[in-house]
Amino acid sequence: MRYVDCAAAERRLLAALRDCGRQPRIAAAARALSVTGEHGALWLAAGLVGAAADRERRGAWLRATALVGAAHLASIGVKAAVRRPRPQLPVGEPLVRTVGRHSFPSSHATSAAAAAVAFGVLRPAGRRLAPPLAAAMCVSRLVVGVHYPTDIAAGAMLGGLAVRLGARWMTGPRWGAPEGGPQAPPRPAFRGRHG
Repeated sequence: MRYVDCAAAERRLLAALRDCGRQPRIAAAARALSVTGEHGALWLAAGLVGAAADRERRGAWLRATALVGAAHLASIGVKAAVRRPRPQLPVGEPLVRTVGRHSFPSSHATSAAAAAVAFGVLRPAGRRLAPPLAAAMCVSRLVVGVHYPTDIAAGAMLGGLAVRLGARWMTGPRWGAPEGGPQAPPRPAFRGRHG
């Protein structure tokens, strides 16, 4: 039976993507995505724009934006617990400075995935724009050399999970239903064994 050295495979993938950062246009795009994604800023701003533009579902947009922020904060908590150091690159320095020393999970990937899922639910047209932008932001963190691929994967899963757990709070009983629109009937009160 043959085993795959996952850590070595991850380092090779990171090195290949980091090598792409030697091309000036790719490096500039990766830096721009990394900077705009710091602390979830791009996604939080997008959520506030959505709330301002979609008055009918303003509350849902604000709650979705809060979920993106909560997912980001959760990633910071996991980083503090796991304490995985950032990648040590064999050649060259990372293309951006980082706020912290720990890399697992990627907070950029967490907030990007959370926003792609949440905003895609609220604005179907956003399903065409948010996921590719979120994916580009995730890849940018590899190109600039500050995360391992597993940091990105874990962050994306955490962001998606956070939105899934908060979906009912975000939108009400039905995903994407406008506030004040049709609601599910109230659940009957629990009466216990003796009814």
